Amino acid sequence: MSTKSIPWIVLLGFVFGSTLVISRFSVGQFAPSTYVGLRLGLASLAFLLMYALFPRRYAWPKDRRLWLHAGILGVIGTAVPMTFIVSSLQYLSSGVASILLTTGPAITVILAHFFLPDEKLTRGKSFGVILALSGTAVLALSGESGLPDVTRANPLGYILMITGILFGNAAAVYVRKYLTSYHVNDVAAIRLFVAAFIVMPLSLLFAGFDMAQVTRIGYAALIYAAVVGTFGGMLLFVYNIKKFGATASAMSAYIIPVVAVILGVLFLGETVTAVMLAGMVLIIIGIAIINRYQRIAVPVEPMPLD
Repeated sequence: MSTKSIPWIVLLGFVFGSTLVISRFSVGQFAPSTYVGLRLGLASLAFLLMYALFPRRYAWPKDRRLWLHAGILGVIGTAVPMTFIVSSLQYLSSGVASILLTTGPAITVILAHFFLPDEKLTRGKSFGVILALSGTAVLALSGESGLPDVTRANPLGYILMITGILFGNAAAVYVRKYLTSYHVNDVAAIRLFVAAFIVMPLSLLFAGFDMAQVTRIGYAALIYAAVVGTFGGMLLFVYNIKKFGATASAMSAYIIPVVAVILGVLFLGETVTAVMLAGMVLIIIGIAIINRYQRIAVPVEPMPLD
C-alpha cells in the first residue's frame, strides 16, 4: 500500500465516522425516518446536479437492467438498513454503532460463501469471522450502550443495528453478483433515488413531517450528512479504489470507529468503556485476519450504513 494513500484513507474514515456522529445528533432533531428520507433526497439531488453539470463525463444511466438491480439495491441495501441503523442511534452511542458496523466485512464473507461460488470460507477467514462476531457478542451481551447514565442498552438498539448490518451486507453481495460491470456512480445515484422515493412517502405516512423542533444546527447537520457524508463519501470511496485499490480503501474500516468514538465523546458526551475497547479490538483483529486471507480486501461500502 502506497504511503500516498494514507491521507485519503484517513479522510474517508473521517467522513464516515463524523457522519455517524452527526446522525446520532440528528435523531434528537428529526424523526429517524424523516432524517433518512431528507438525507437521501438531498444526496440524490447532488447526484442529479453532477449529471446535469458534467454530461460529457457522467452520462445519465438508461440501462434497464441497471435500473432494475440498482433499484432493488436501493430498497434492500439503502432504504431498509439506513432507516434501521439511524433508528438504532436512539439507543446506542455513535461509538458503539461504529464498532458494530465494522463487523460488516465479516457478514459479507459469510453471505458470499453461500451466494458467490468463488468466495468460499477458508480456515483463516473463518477464524477472522469468529473473532469479529465475538467482539459483537461482547458488546451485545454486556448491554453496552456507550451513553452516559444508561447502565444497560435497550435491546431494540442492537436488534435494529444488527438487522441493518445484515441487510447492508447482503446488498454488498448483491452488488458483486449483479452490478460489478456498471459504474459505481450510476449504481449509487439510482439506489439513492429509489431509496428516497421509498422512505420519504412512508415517513410522511407513519411519522408525519414535524420540523418545529429542528434548530439551525440540526439543518446544518442534515446538509453535512447528505452532501459530505453520503454524496461526498461515495465519490471519495470511488476515487480511493480507482487510485489506490480495494485493499487500501478497506483500511478506512479501522479509522471509522476511532473517529466516531473520539468525536462522540467530545461533542455528544458519549462514554468509552473497557467493554467497548475490548469489543473493538476483537472486531478489528478479526477483520484484519479476514482481509489477510481475502484475495481482495473487503472495502467499507459507503452506503449509507451510517
